[in-house]
Formats: sequence, C-alpha cells, structure tokens
Amino acid sequence: MIHRIYSDLPSFKELIFRDGLNVLLAEKTPQSGSRQTRNRAGKSSTVEIVHFLLGSSARPDTIFRSDALKPHMFGMDFDLGGQRVTVERTGTHPSTVVVEGGLSLWPALHFPNKDNATIKNADWRVVLGHMLFGLPVLGDEAAEKGCPSVRSLFSYFARRDRDGGFQSAVQHTKKQQQADYQVNLSYLLGLDWSVPQQLQRVREREKNLGELRKSLKEGAFGSVIDKASSLKTQLVLAQDRVARLRQRLATFKVVEEYHDLEGEASDLTRKLSELSDDNTLDRRYVAELEKSMTEEVAPSTPDLEKLYLEAGVVLPDLVQRRFQEVKLFHESVVRNRTSYLRGELASAQHRLTERAVEQRKLDNRRAEIMGVLSAAGALEHFTALQGEVGRTEAEVENLRQRHDTAEALESGTLKLKVERTLVQERLRQDYAERIGVVDDAILTFQRISSALYEDVAAGSLTITPTENGPEFGIEIQGSKSRGVSNMQVYCFDMMLMLLAIKAGRSPGFLIHDSHLFDGVDERQAGMALALGAELAKEHGFQYIVTMNTDAIPKELPPGFRVEAHALPVRLSDSTEDGGLFGFRFD
Repeated sequence: MIHRIYSDLPSFKELIFRDGLNVLLAEKTPQSGSRQTRNRAGKSSTVEIVHFLLGSSARPDTIFRSDALKPHMFGMDFDLGGQRVTVERTGTHPSTVVVEGGLSLWPALHFPNKDNATIKNADWRVVLGHMLFGLPVLGDEAAEKGCPSVRSLFSYFARRDRDGGFQSAVQHTKKQQQADYQVNLSYLLGLDWSVPQQLQRVREREKNLGELRKSLKEGAFGSVIDKASSLKTQLVLAQDRVARLRQRLATFKVVEEYHDLEGEASDLTRKLSELSDDNTLDRRYVAELEKSMTEEVAPSTPDLEKLYLEAGVVLPDLVQRRFQEVKLFHESVVRNRTSYLRGELASAQHRLTERAVEQRKLDNRRAEIMGVLSAAGALEHFTALQGEVGRTEAEVENLRQRHDTAEALESGTLKLKVERTLVQERLRQDYAERIGVVDDAILTFQRISSALYEDVAAGSLTITPTENGPEFGIEIQGSKSRGVSNMQVYCFDMMLMLLAIKAGRSPGFLIHDSHLFDGVDERQAGMALALGAELAKEHGFQYIVTMNTDAIPKELPPGFRVEAHALPVRLSDSTEDGGLFGFRFD
C-alpha cells in the first residue's frame, strides 16, 4: 500500500492515500488540447513518480532529469514486506536511492545502519524483486537472461500510457517482446516460466541459423560452403595426402652434395647421349663399307678391250700400252681399294667396341647417383616439402571448418525441431499439471468480466500451450472498439492482482491512469470503478485511479459515489499552479 507521495519542491502537491479505492481527480478546462504541456495537470506524472521511486532506469528524457525537476527530491511512503518504508530519489543522482525503515528484514542486502541507507538503484531493484514478488536474491548482472524481472512484473500493476501500456492486455509496453510477457505472466500466474524462457532460446538459435543460412547464400560464402557430403570426400582425400606427405617428411634425408651429384648425373647423361650419337654414325659407316667391299671387283676382259679401243680412238697420240699391262693395272687398283676398305671397317668396329665399354661405365655411375638422389634430397627440397605439408594441413583445417558449418546448417534445423518439440511437451505437461492454476485464472477473469457486462457479452480468457509458448487470449464482444479493448486490460489487470495476492506475489496496489477509461462506455466505467472498490476492500489491496472530473460517470451503481473515494488534493490545468508540480514546464 502507498501511504504518501511527496517532494522537497515547495510547490509540489503532496498526495495522501488510504486503503481501498483512491481516485486522484483533475479538473480539465475546455481550453485544454493538443498544445498543452505534458505536465499540465500531473495525473500521468503520478504514475511516473511511483516508477521512478521503484527502480525505473531514469533515462535522460525523463521529467525527473529535466532542468526544472532535476535538483529536487521525490519520495514515497509505502508498505514493503509488512513494514512501512520510505524511499527518496533525485534526478541529480539517479543511480542511487535513500531508503529508511524495514532494512533489518531484507535478506538481500545488509547495512551497518538499520535505520536508513543510500544504496544503488540496481540493488534497490533486487530488494523490490524479492520483497514484492519473491524473486531470488540475484543482482542485475547475476540474473540469468530471460528470467522474470521486477521492472517487468511491476509494470503490469502500474501501466504507462506513453509506453503503450493500454494497447494490449498481455503487454505492458508496445515494445515488450513475446518471451518477456510469456515469462513474466507465467510467473505471476504460477506456471513454469522456465519453459517459455527455454523456448525463447530455441527461437534465438533458429533466428541465428536462418540469418547464417541467408548470409551464406547471398554473400561470398555461397560458393565456399558446399554440401556436407561433398566436403566430407574432399576432407578425407586431403587428410590422406597430409599423411603421405608427413611420411615422406619423416623419412627424408638431406644430402649436402646433392647439387654436385645432380650436375654429375646431367654430365653423364650428356656424355652417354654423345656416345650414342657417335655410335649411330659409325654403324652407318660400317654398313657403307661392307656394301662397298661387296661391290668392289675388277672390270671384265670385254670391258677392258672396249675401253682400250675407245682410248686409242680418242687419244691417238698417247703411248699405247699392251692390253695385258692394262689388265694387271686394274687388278692392282681393286686389291688396294679392298685393303683400304677392310682397314676402315676394322677401325670403325673397334671404335664401337670401345664406346660400348665407356657407355657401360658411365651408365653404371649414373645409376649409382640416381639411386642416391631418389633416396634423399637437397635442403631446399626438404624445406619445400615442409611448406607443402603446412599448406595441405591448412587446407584440411579449412575443409574441416567448411564441413562442420555445412553439417551444422543441414542438421541444425532438425536438432532445433527436436528441441522445440521437447520444450512444447514440457509446456503441455506443465499445463496439465497446473490445470488448477489455469482454471483459476479463467474463472477469475470471467467473474470480473461478467460484473461489467451482461453474461451474453462477458469476456473470456484462454491460456493455450502452443508451439511458440503459452498464448493468452482475451475475447469480449465488440473488442475492436477502444473502450471495450481498455476494459479487457482492466479485467486482465484485476485478475492478475487477485491471483498475485493469492500467490503472495503482489505489490499490494494497482494503479490505473485515466487513459484506461478513454472511450469506455459511461456505464462500464462506473461499474469498473465500483467493482475496483469492492475487490480492493474484499481482497485487501489498494486501487489507485487518476481521472478527469469531466470523465466521472454520471450513471453509477447504487450506493457508489466517486467523490467518496477522491483524494483531498484536486489537480487542475486551468491555472499555472494547479498541476501536481505547482508550475508548468516543457
């Protein structure tokens, strides 16, 4: 319960609250319109003060860090853990709060001075989370991501219109993510909140996998990431090549005179080639000599006689020799020619024999050198082999990473589907085990809705375990209109309040800004105020409403009067000092 809201700002209008329904009224003049400043009357600022004093982050754009309010302290007396506590905070030092009273009951933090303490706002949130909602005693940094948070839980009990708090019953801000409202509502209702938390992790991994797959298809990696099966084949072949190269490296012997031997082998090869060429020439010469010896014979007698007669006719003045002398002369020439050819043939064959011996010697030496070269190598060859091993190992690692990525892409979706199925099964099991909690929420909402509308138009609440977590559905006839939609929020908040009180997870008060009643049928607005007063009295909580006087329903349930619950302070936008802060500022 909130007892008092105050400030050291001299013009601030102190607000004193009591049990049950409290209505903060503001008189709105006809001249008020879109040109009015945000603090013209101060109804919504009352909600902002409560948030400011109960752990909000106090962003730079908050009114409490404006030049007009920054130097001033704002405070609140309220009940925390059964003890009356005072908290104060300023825009000058927004990271700390000053707390008095009840510190000895706090299990979260310990202070040497049990009467008052200046603590960090983050620590204050830890205290509030534990004392108001039973959250574990963990700091903001230690708290696991996706757990219920005091700020999110509390925002269901003090919605802010500037954050879109009245646009949806299940969301206290229009930017609230699905996982956040599923986790925090499950916690307030008594369901297993860790199920939607785990499901959110699956969704995040699915999103990351989808983005990775998209970037690989569209980016430069599209041509690099192949099918896992193809990359597996390339990987196995590359690993085999690395193994063989490592084996060669392990048995490699470095020969210092490697290049000398390599040069000698080249010289031997050149000499053998020259000898082979010389042998080819001599073999052709031998063949020609043998042919000449076969064809070289003395001319026959008829040929000589014919030659002699022709010579006598052609050369009549030459000394004639006897025919027998000429014949002997020709036989002598033939003998000399044959002897010469035999000598040349013998010389050629001898050269061939000597070259054969030289060829065998050279070929044997070259075989010895090549044997050494094949079993060892030069130092630079060894270094090059090491480099090749390193390059191939890098290729293997690259292929392994590409294969793992491709396999993750191909199998990741399947694994996530399996995990999602397991989480969904947990959700259905939790739903079945806690069906009493679900039934209680449904019936409570139904009773509240039925009190506002005829039975035929009464709204209904559904809590359904889906593949995306628990879904909270609300249906009231005519809910497309803003007024009926706002009454959905009213019924939902009242239902949360009653169940939170039953579970011991309640701040003890519920605040509804005047924006909740915008567009609401006058009859439903009057019944909502009366019902709120009745439920607050019956269940022992405080219901605070801010409202313009021109919006007070004229048609009210019998015996109920708004003025009976109005605060002594009445705000106004008609004068400069009529608002909550006592002056206007931008």
